[in-house]
Amino acid sequence: MKAAPAFLMACASVRLFADAVPPAEKILPAVVIKGRQDSLLGVADSATMGVTGALQLAERPILRAGELLETVPGLIITQHAGGGKANQYFLRGFNLDHGTDFATFLDGVPLNMPSHGHGQGYADMNVIIPELVERVNYQKGPYFAQTGDFGTAGAAYLDFYKTLPNALLVMEAGSYGYGRVVFADSAKLTGGNLLYGVQVAHSDGPWLMPDDYDRFNGQLTWSRGDAKEGSSITLRAYQGGWNSSDQIPSSLVAAGTLSPYGNMGTTNGGDSRYLSLSAEWHRKDKAVEDKLQVYAFRYDLDLFSNFTYYLNDPVNGDQFEQADRRFGAGLNASRTYFGSLSSLSSETTIGLQLRNDWVDNGLYDTVARVRTATTAQHDLSVGEAGLFAENHLQWTPTFRTVLGGRVDVQHADVTALTAADSGRANSSVFSPKLSLVWGPYARTEYFVQAGYGFHSNDARGTTLTSVGATPLRGLMPARGCEVGIRTLAIADLQSTLSVWYLRNGSELVLAGDTGELEPSDSSERYGVEWANYYAPNQWLTFDLDLAASQALFSSPDGDGGRAVPESINTVVSVGVTVKAGSGWSGSLRLRYFGPRDLISTGDVRSGSTTILNAAVRYQIDVRWQATLEVLNLLDSADQDIAYLYESQVGPAAAPSTQVHFHPVEPRQVRLSVTGRF
Repeated sequence: MKAAPAFLMACASVRLFADAVPPAEKILPAVVIKGRQDSLLGVADSATMGVTGALQLAERPILRAGELLETVPGLIITQHAGGGKANQYFLRGFNLDHGTDFATFLDGVPLNMPSHGHGQGYADMNVIIPELVERVNYQKGPYFAQTGDFGTAGAAYLDFYKTLPNALLVMEAGSYGYGRVVFADSAKLTGGNLLYGVQVAHSDGPWLMPDDYDRFNGQLTWSRGDAKEGSSITLRAYQGGWNSSDQIPSSLVAAGTLSPYGNMGTTNGGDSRYLSLSAEWHRKDKAVEDKLQVYAFRYDLDLFSNFTYYLNDPVNGDQFEQADRRFGAGLNASRTYFGSLSSLSSETTIGLQLRNDWVDNGLYDTVARVRTATTAQHDLSVGEAGLFAENHLQWTPTFRTVLGGRVDVQHADVTALTAADSGRANSSVFSPKLSLVWGPYARTEYFVQAGYGFHSNDARGTTLTSVGATPLRGLMPARGCEVGIRTLAIADLQSTLSVWYLRNGSELVLAGDTGELEPSDSSERYGVEWANYYAPNQWLTFDLDLAASQALFSSPDGDGGRAVPESINTVVSVGVTVKAGSGWSGSLRLRYFGPRDLISTGDVRSGSTTILNAAVRYQIDVRWQATLEVLNLLDSADQDIAYLYESQVGPAAAPSTQVHFHPVEPRQVRLSVTGRF
């Protein structure tokens, strides 16, 4: 896949598009989608939209909470540091770092953080309690009018339970000092329902310096009403602290002087805190549906890292601290009109989204977590406003369109250490979108989509003028197109196939591991995805998801190559779940993450990563279930992540450019007992 197919290149030249919007409830008929087992024919406006329900989530053996997002076909979650740091994401030819270009929402509250101290779009999934997630709604590409910033590659909307049918108790213990307890329940309160849940967990990992990761999660949700009319208020809290072994130089591991589970510093790590409060109200009748949500959150992070060891300071070492303190608040409001347009069934939504983050972040030189110098410090405010509209129109029983778009504006107010890098900046972007849907014909639908999206750059770069720098645009457009098919023509098999293309404009990228702001060239990405879910009966299910993609700079970079370093190429995910009538059930999941170019010329590549996880469950009685999970069943010694850069491994060593990697965690066992009463 070194050259884009001709029709994809033609899509790249299109300048006026409109959209494929995420499904509000459809006009005819109302459909409730609970998971991958449910048909999306006539409901979804894209081949690459989908839903994963609580049942499928519970059946997946996972190492980290963030791996719930691997239910999005083609998405990979990795980690290159201590357990409390946000995961690293890969999807559709992107190394998404810690969330850039993939938008994540918790009950509608955005998780991605603009202009974050450790990277644009930082999204920390550690703030959730996995058992309280009711479903994951996902979409891919810039074709959805309700999704704005960070949604270029895709988005995931996590819906959490408002009530529980039974009290829930999970007690879990495992290898490497792992332990976790979850308790949640619902109760009637002042005319509504109160859901409350807590999670307390600890893990050390296989590292010679234990992670010593302690975390606490809490969630309170009061709700009233039903789908036609109701409201809810949710309070979500998290606190965690950890040590971090980080990635290590391959030369020392190859020489036998450093264990793959060793470290280059014993004081790296961090701590983070999250608190959010949100309230929503909704009402729906035959003519109109209204939704209103307001939210506010606080997030703090202190992160201590050393990736170059002694390259910059042979005496004290290169440890640095990235600190981020922020308060954010926002509003989501929409109204949908149900009716007809020239006798055609029509559904039109108009929405407004507002958000502002007030941020204090900085980059500091440290020794053993003690600050010794200030490299950068910013007080900034980033505000975004988006107005979107979309129309679903049913032209014939087998043809419908979704036409939409959004206008977004951003205002940044930055105070840096130097006046030259301080100031205000404004940016705006218009994103038209269009989807065409044919079918169903013989239980098969066909989709053609095209649209513009955008990605926000780090606000600190929009006012950067020192040392000859040129301030960059705050909101940078992207455009894409996609052709897909969704079929249930084979009994019990749901299958989707899509071919896609995406072109990104120049972006300002915060290299969070070094604290430098780096503009990049425009890029092109294209690929193919095939997702399958097969349920021949109630006791057996299979799923198979394949994705292949290519990411290229529009022109050669300084190394003379066009490959976008660290971009994902190949993903394979395979799973099988068996439920025996005697109370036994089990699942196997295989994940393959292919090699990646670590330099634009392709001269250095990472290794591939293959992980097989397994789970066996036994329903003891109506209330209690026991589960045994074996993670990394084949004890793979592959790389979880790999980078190529220059470092100096000792005070007297010579600097060298080499591969630095973080290994996958070795085979481990976890035993849990779950009670519902």
